[in-house]
Amino acid sequence: MFQLSSVRRSAQSLRQKLMFAFFTLAIIGVTNSSAVVAQDAPAPDAPAETENPFPGRFPAPSFDGGTEWMNASGPISLKDVRGKIVILDFWTYCCINCIHVLPDLKFLEEKYPNQLVVIGVHSAKFDNEKESENIREAIVRYEIAHPVVNDANMTIARKYQFSSWPTFVLLDPEGNYVGRQPGEGNRELFDRVVGQLVEYHRAKGTLDETPIQFNLERDKEPNRPLKYPGKVLTDAEGGRLFISDSNHNRIVVSSLNGQLLDVIGSGKLGAKDGNFNTATFDHPQGMSLVEDTLYVADTENHLIRAVDLKAKTVSTLAGTGLQSRVRLPKGKLREFALNSPWDLRHLNGVLYIAMAGPHQLWKHEIGSETVELYAGNGREDIVDGPLDSSSLAQPSSIDTDGENLYFVDSEGSAIREIVKGQVTTIVGPHDIPRGRSLFEFGDIDGEGDIVRMQHPIGLAYHNGHLYVADTYNDKIKEVNIKARTSKTWLGTGDRGNGLDPVQLNEPAGLDVVGNFLFIADTNNHRILKVNLETKATENFVIEGLTHPVSTSSEPPQELVQGDAEVLPQIDVIPGENLTFKVNFEFTEDYKLNKLAPVAYKLSAIGEQTIVAADNLNKRKKADSDDVSATVTVPTSGTSGTATFELSVSYQYCRDGVGGVCRMANKKWKIPVNLSKTSKSAIVELKTTP
Repeated sequence: MFQLSSVRRSAQSLRQKLMFAFFTLAIIGVTNSSAVVAQDAPAPDAPAETENPFPGRFPAPSFDGGTEWMNASGPISLKDVRGKIVILDFWTYCCINCIHVLPDLKFLEEKYPNQLVVIGVHSAKFDNEKESENIREAIVRYEIAHPVVNDANMTIARKYQFSSWPTFVLLDPEGNYVGRQPGEGNRELFDRVVGQLVEYHRAKGTLDETPIQFNLERDKEPNRPLKYPGKVLTDAEGGRLFISDSNHNRIVVSSLNGQLLDVIGSGKLGAKDGNFNTATFDHPQGMSLVEDTLYVADTENHLIRAVDLKAKTVSTLAGTGLQSRVRLPKGKLREFALNSPWDLRHLNGVLYIAMAGPHQLWKHEIGSETVELYAGNGREDIVDGPLDSSSLAQPSSIDTDGENLYFVDSEGSAIREIVKGQVTTIVGPHDIPRGRSLFEFGDIDGEGDIVRMQHPIGLAYHNGHLYVADTYNDKIKEVNIKARTSKTWLGTGDRGNGLDPVQLNEPAGLDVVGNFLFIADTNNHRILKVNLETKATENFVIEGLTHPVSTSSEPPQELVQGDAEVLPQIDVIPGENLTFKVNFEFTEDYKLNKLAPVAYKLSAIGEQTIVAADNLNKRKKADSDDVSATVTVPTSGTSGTATFELSVSYQYCRDGVGGVCRMANKKWKIPVNLSKTSKSAIVELKTTP
């Protein structure tokens, strides 16, 4: 968790502080409720009254003020989520702590799918993060499946007195503010509170458990050979390039000329050891090659993996698979929990780890049984000094000249080095009182302390210089280590994918081999190869590389669960179309969601010959308008009877474009008789949510 700079925080009155107090106090009250003196019991015939365990303190402020809504078909209002428990997640996508809470939110969403709505309120730290398109990329990259509003002007944040990333705010089904809690590690707390609110409001009748659906940004994305590649690593001796294909959860190995050599990992999400085809990762990032072993920072698994390139196997070197919640200086490899390892670099028999989560560098002496702290006191800041007292801020890349270590501190937008046991800042802000170093960023070339970058994520050493992925400025910078200077080397600063001039989109990984710089141009889903002398740039295409293919053999679920409404027999002339018109009826100001298709499935119950098999048992989209959808299939030319089942699934929103859409469905059982004496007609059906 890190807080807004004091210069950006407005003063809060005592009344506001009390109104927005952590609801940890409420938890304490519930926990100690057994100690409360017993009250007189109600008469035996009197109904017992259930007390609200977390009563709303006041009506929640509106969600008005955001510049754009994503993962939703339109803006969301308090009215749209009335009847649902709501968690507002105040976050910014650069923040490692904000990334850490996403699994907690996913857990809660899956446990309470029809009772809870999570809304991300993106309140940017960096200027780059105020752009909706950049937030949209982060939503897809982090696989977020709930609505997100771009609160670029901090309008919603001010209403809720937000002061640190991340912060969860809880609203009850009646639209009242319940409480808030900042920081990480609050899954159990919110699980308990949400569970109690579900129980109370279900009994009270104020809980709306209608299934809901969001129009996710990721559903608009095409398949690509690479998906948000994070880091690259070159092997000059072996003529290889290793790419962490992060959102495909795998490592791609190619020649330096673009020939596909291997793919490490099945592409599935997981932490399974095994051969290259069965092993799984969770958004891997940095890598380091030591002889025939490729070490991988398996970032979101909180593991270090070891890839035996000869045996073609993957094993786990360090970590438990759980995120560390404690600050200990040392531990055994497989018994000690890690915290978002982001990059790795080998030097003189030691594997150094850029551990982004606790804002530290760690190390593992190869062959030993331990992993231990190397640099950083754990306080998020940019403070120079000895290894144990220096402060780091989300180190995300590390490299070496064979003697010294160099790394980027992303949250402090600083480029740093470790020489003779001292951490010093080569370029960028540092040692500014009250943690203000974290809020000194921009795009300023120059010398030493005046240099400003914007959340750099990658760097590579070459001949006394560092090439830096100045990620949020969409540029590559060149840093002269001895002169302490930085200048723009590649990229216009305008987000794009052009090659003449070169445009970038949040590049995050770099490495040099020979006379070429390889760039993981992350949000462009590509690798670039740049001539260091001429800056001639080309897309590095890997011949034969495709996206992972799903191998799921699970049978598709029924479109609609539950019982079917039985209709009277329908008589149809043989060879004519069997046509159903489904009429949608809604209450209040709800309408059919225009952005979501009406899905239908026609199945036969038992054997039949009057409808071709190609028209059965497949989910299809029905042509629809605002109030109806028509389903039509041809019949055979001969007489006969059959019983069919028609299932229809659809979404409806407030005014047809609301950001929260309810799911609804209906199923009918329909006897059909084909007879030459029949009178063909459209069968009209009615469904009301």
